[in-house]
Amino acid sequence: MSKKFLIFSIIIIAFIGGLASVNFSQKIATANLLDNVLNFLRQNPWTNSTSVISEIEKKSEKPVELYKPVIDYETAVTKAVETASPSVVSIVISKDLPIIEQCPRKYSPFFENLPPEFQDFFGDGFGGFETSEPCEKGKQKQEIGGGSGFIISADGLILTNKHVVYDTEAEYTVLLSNDKKYDAKVLARDPIQDLAVIKIEAINLTAAKLGNSDEIKLGQTAIAIGNSLGEFSNTVSVGVISGLSRTVTASGQGFGSETIQGVIQTDAAINQGNSGGPLLNLKGEVLGINTAIAQGAQNIGFAIPINQAKRDIESVKKTGSIKVPYLGVRYIMLNAEVAEKQKITETEGALVRGTEDGPAVIKDSPADKAGLLAEDIILEVNGQKLTKENSLGNIIQKYNIGDKLNIKVQRGEKTLILQATLAERPEL
Repeated sequence: MSKKFLIFSIIIIAFIGGLASVNFSQKIATANLLDNVLNFLRQNPWTNSTSVISEIEKKSEKPVELYKPVIDYETAVTKAVETASPSVVSIVISKDLPIIEQCPRKYSPFFENLPPEFQDFFGDGFGGFETSEPCEKGKQKQEIGGGSGFIISADGLILTNKHVVYDTEAEYTVLLSNDKKYDAKVLARDPIQDLAVIKIEAINLTAAKLGNSDEIKLGQTAIAIGNSLGEFSNTVSVGVISGLSRTVTASGQGFGSETIQGVIQTDAAINQGNSGGPLLNLKGEVLGINTAIAQGAQNIGFAIPINQAKRDIESVKKTGSIKVPYLGVRYIMLNAEVAEKQKITETEGALVRGTEDGPAVIKDSPADKAGLLAEDIILEVNGQKLTKENSLGNIIQKYNIGDKLNIKVQRGEKTLILQATLAERPEL
């Protein structure tokens, strides 16, 4: 063996010995480098000692620890699913629907406009014949859809999407992870957000652990669980948080369309039937409520942050209903394009303006009592600037009924500070 090769081999072996101190990605890169080095040594005639090559191969064997991060990750995912699954439920939607059958009907082109008794008198001898037409033969309870939800209290409170339980004439059945079935009653539907709370008569249930959605970071692992397609209960999909503070317009049968602000975007597959199910982190904590998917895209779904639902949960626990804070204005969020179109200088804020649904400032509302007027531009609320990502509605929902707000307003050339006290949102 040449002296040059011996020195080279010693350096390589020493280099391998330092692998324990590097991180996972560095180990992968180093292992690949060593494979290339070994191939080089085997192909060169001056490397005439197989003992050194064997020593390098022995020391360069990829250790078990190299795969430990992968094992740890899979363990975390499965443990999160095991933690959350007992609290995830399937919601079956049923309704009494008419039974339609084909009923026979005697038809005569000559006497069809005569009263039935006259048609019977003339009989079939005048060109009459029998046909059939749809007719109702009573009603039958049928399943018309399904969704998901998760338990938020041991005595049977369940959080889901409003659009899952929008039909006031339907009946709802909850199927637990242990296959037990319960009739469910809708306690409250949030008038602003796509959230609802339902109740089953049960005790000692496993409530989901609620996380802190304000701490979510782009790229962290996201786990979705739900009643996929309305028939595959507790279906699990894994991805990442792929976007934050999104604004989307969702639509569906029976509730039209609505704009949902501040939602989480994820590439964890969310399918029809997943609506209302939890979006989890690796601790098994609920970060969001799966609520919508992007049509025409692959694995782009949206979830309402759990922190936006916590007030609803507490409200139902305390009062049996969802009480929402209310300012009482209709508005347009400004941006450069809207400002140019409206011929105003402010490019951020909320332009107070009425719509076909009603006036800009609702009479006797907190906004009316505070002195807000149509065409005012709301710039800040308690020091928080209004932007496209931080709309007036988003800011108001962070406060409670009775909270006092300092509202910075641009009115023509004047800048004003108005004070409003939030009230309970009335039935509009």
